[in-house]
Amino acid sequence: MSKQVVRVWDLPTRVFHWALVVLTAGVFASGLIGGNLIVWHGRLGVAIAGLLAFRLVWGVLGSTYARFAHFVPGPGRIKAYLSGQWKEPGHNPLGALSVLGLLGIMIFQVVSGLVANDDIAFEGPLYAIVSKSTSDWMSSLHRQNIWIIGGLVTLHVLAILYYAHVKKDNLVKPMITGVKEFPEPAPRPAQGGGLVSFVVALSIAAATVWVATGGLVSPPPPPPPQSVPAW
Repeated sequence: MSKQVVRVWDLPTRVFHWALVVLTAGVFASGLIGGNLIVWHGRLGVAIAGLLAFRLVWGVLGSTYARFAHFVPGPGRIKAYLSGQWKEPGHNPLGALSVLGLLGIMIFQVVSGLVANDDIAFEGPLYAIVSKSTSDWMSSLHRQNIWIIGGLVTLHVLAILYYAHVKKDNLVKPMITGVKEFPEPAPRPAQGGGLVSFVVALSIAAATVWVATGGLVSPPPPPPPQSVPAW
């Protein structure tokens, strides 16, 4: 049976995916080790905030299979997948649910980290906009949430291994090369997601990083002048 190479994943989607993998590993390691690395933990968290903002915009303006409108599953798509009738490129319905879950839980982790504190030397860049009790609560949720993220990442990796070894479908290679082989008649290649869309998404990501680093937070007032003895 002849096969045709189809463009599935655009370059911005692939760069986002692998950058998120690297940065997530970095925040896990720096957060668990702590100490002086907690500063880098915060910096990497802000970088992830920018990445997530980019992906949300790219999910609207990006190419075909990166768009949420294409891969967010409804009951019909899930039923077709479970009955073995799903043949579309991109995320399958269960994979799409996994992606949405990871995005949602990562967004919460970033937001909670921006207002968190460790009662020692670290305060998130947006710590000043919430009360101490709210910050303590979000800090607690931030610490607990790492195990949920770890569980979802583990399920994601196990699913990839299952597809590779049981279904003989390599999901990693297309996320590196951007293309995948399909038997004839092949699905249409990804379209859209041009330069203008990329610039818009990148600009919003940069704005998100600026806000996440406290760009909208007023600087603290200067300390009152010390009184000087009259003699």
